[in-house]
Formats: sequence, C-alpha cells, structure tokens
Amino acid sequence: MHIDLSGKSALVTGSTQGIGLAIVEGLLEAGARVGVNGRSEESVARAIDGLREERPDADVVPVVADVATDEGFEAATAAMPDVDVLVNNLGIFESRPALEITDDEWRRFFEVNVLAAVRLTRHHLPRMTGRGWGRVLCIASDSAVVTPVEMIHYGMSKTALLAVSRGFAKEAAGTGVTVNSVIAGPTHTGGVEDFVRSLVGDDLPWDEAQREFMKQHRPQSLLQRLIEPSEIAAMVTYLSSPLASATTGGAVRVDGGYVDAILP
Repeated sequence: MHIDLSGKSALVTGSTQGIGLAIVEGLLEAGARVGVNGRSEESVARAIDGLREERPDADVVPVVADVATDEGFEAATAAMPDVDVLVNNLGIFESRPALEITDDEWRRFFEVNVLAAVRLTRHHLPRMTGRGWGRVLCIASDSAVVTPVEMIHYGMSKTALLAVSRGFAKEAAGTGVTVNSVIAGPTHTGGVEDFVRSLVGDDLPWDEAQREFMKQHRPQSLLQRLIEPSEIAAMVTYLSSPLASATTGGAVRVDGGYVDAILP
C-alpha cells in the first residue's frame, strides 16, 4: 500500500511534540507540505529543527499560534489560509476529582479541545468542498466513549469531538471531502508519563510504572501497553490519503482494544 500526498498541504494543530509531531512526520513521509503548530516560536523552531535533522528537505511551515484563541485562529489561518488536510490534534488533559472541577475549567476544556477544532474546520471545510477534495480529522480519545472518573471534563470534550466530526461529515456529504475522528487509546507521550506518575508515584522504574498504570486504571486494554505516537500517526496518514476515500463520518479506533465494543 503506497500513500502519496505529494502536492497536498496539511495543518496539524498542537504538533510540536507527542502525537501531533508523530502525525507531522507521517504526513511528511507521504510527501505532504505540513504546518507545524505551537504556541511559541521556540517550540515550533525546535520541532522543525528536529524534523529537518531526519529529513533535511522537509517541506514544513511554522504556524506559531494558540489556536484556542480568536487571535491564534487568525494567525494560523494567515500562515496557512488553505489546506487539503486539517488535523485537529490540539488537546489538554488533567486529573481532577469530578466535584472539584470549576466552571472556568469546564469552559477551558471546551475552548481548547472542541471550539478550536470547530473554528478551523468552519474555515477550511468550504475551501475543501469548493475544490472537491479534502480531509478533516479530529483526534479524539477512548475517554470519549469510556468516561474516566478522574477527568470527566476531558472525557466530555472528546465526546463532543465525535459529534462535531460526524456533523461536519454530513455537511460535506457528496463533495469528495471526508471528515472523521480518530479514537486514540492510552498513548506514550511526555504528558502521559507525567500523568502516569501522578497516579502511581515516582518510585517505580518507567516500565513497571506503565504496567501498574495499565493494570490499575486501564485494565480493559487488550494491548496491555501504552500505544506509541507513531501508531496513531499511521492511521491518521492513511485517513488523510486518497486511499481512505470511502471512510467518512466515522470514529476510527486506534485504542489497543481498550473500548469494549465491536463498534465505536
């Protein structure tokens, strides 16, 4: 199977590290021109320098913007006003007892994890449908389906993303544009390492801490390990390609069997 995105442009939000950076790498490998997005010039430059160490000819666009804000949205669309592939990856998470989540925290999670994706999709989708080809992807989570008691505000935001992507897929019906969400399972990133440590402690070596976290907090995982970002990126790259032309309106799982259902 050969995935060719030559001549296509893509924007990946929140892509200076973790899953977002792995998605950038996957899209670059397929030949796309890719926007690397972060909130600071330093983080974006550092990510681009790392990419060019591995791929000196990488066609990357720095997109310095906090896309969860109106000003950041304007900056991002100025840097890349028209793209063929939009990957709404930006997201925040934290552990918080349910009854201690404040109104401001509920609003913040909706603003960052949902409304940022809505704004960018609302901008780019008409341009995609106008030319008859495009891909919009929202990076959701197993928490969208299995709400974690330790962070229900995060789960709420990811459930909302499933509805957002399904609704925009209907808006794009019959145009040649596909809109999907990707349900990512527990994934090995720097932020997740910190999260794991916050739940199981700092005393255990990482491999043992990871296993203990999966046993205590994600026991239904069939993979029984954290997923690597490159494994999420492989699915996103496929869904971004012409090969996935018949997949739209879906919630595609890369969750290691975490969600105990045959269908999402």
